[in-house]
Amino acid sequence: MKRSAEAVWNGSGKEGKGVLSTDTLVLNNTPFNFISRFENGIETNPEELIAAAHAGCFSMKLSFVLIAAGFTADQIDTKCTVILESGTITHSHLVLRAKVPGIGQETFDACAEDAKKNCPVSKLLHAEITLESTLIH
Repeated sequence: MKRSAEAVWNGSGKEGKGVLSTDTLVLNNTPFNFISRFENGIETNPEELIAAAHAGCFSMKLSFVLIAAGFTADQIDTKCTVILESGTITHSHLVLRAKVPGIGQETFDACAEDAKKNCPVSKLLHAEITLESTLIH
């Protein structure tokens, strides 16, 4: 399987601007720039997209891990915060809330840790990955 995206950047790093597009057109000339990346601009930025990818990948992996353990989640809600410091992504923090009927806390925690360690995006990142999890009853 291969997935592709394209970035087009015009101008200098600080004053320039760019657009991001994906083959599926989920992103289609989506703007990004210095302000959206390093300040609080309204456009997207690479770190936000990595956070979305990590949250989505972790959630799906957790679903598979739960199924293998004999449980089906009613809902998995994951928020991911990526931290960029001195030009390096140093941290990805996952906050999980999940409703999984019949599962005990210890099994849930083990499944969440497995997903954190083994989702493809976690394996890609060379950053500290932390997880807070809440099992909703």
